[in-house]
Amino acid sequence: MRLNSKGQVTIPAWLRKKHHLNEGDEVEVVDDGNTLRIVRVEGETRGQRLVRGMRGKATTTMSTDELMELLRGE
Repeated sequence: MRLNSKGQVTIPAWLRKKHHLNEGDEVEVVDDGNTLRIVRVEGETRGQRLVRGMRGKATTTMSTDELMELLRGE
């Protein structure tokens, strides 16, 4: 692997598959002195955090049917 100008590396597909790493998964780089380890971050995914942050924030008084009509143009 080669480090790019932004300090990024690409994990080869076979390693991502072997370790069940998918697009959007969060990982940390851990400094173990003379080595670096890539470790999966367990817990909430980015998407789950986004949804949790948006939950309960709607300010509309429109019903679901009214919103669908507006969005779909029905």
